[in-house]
Amino acid sequence: MAAYLIGDVKLKDPEGYKPYQAGVPELIRRHGGEYLVRGGSHEVIEGAWQPIRIVVLRFPDRAAAQAFLDDPEYQPFKEIRRRVAQTDLVLVEGM
Repeated sequence: MAAYLIGDVKLKDPEGYKPYQAGVPELIRRHGGEYLVRGGSHEVIEGAWQPIRIVVLRFPDRAAAQAFLDDPEYQPFKEIRRRVAQTDLVLVEGM
């Protein structure tokens, strides 16, 4: 069953985020993942959630998504993300 990593990213330092943007897509692909949404305009239709920048990744399954998140090569990028952005992440299984 596919798994989706959904993030809401509020950048505090866009310049500092550039190494993350340059390095992470290849790691995602290596784990069978792909971007479905990477920023772009959005509109809140209902509710109180006010997302800033939405990112949606699809992986073949939950294990592949978790392997990406746990990959030792991803850890320095995760530190960059945590330093230059406020991020909320959700991992959900779906179709």
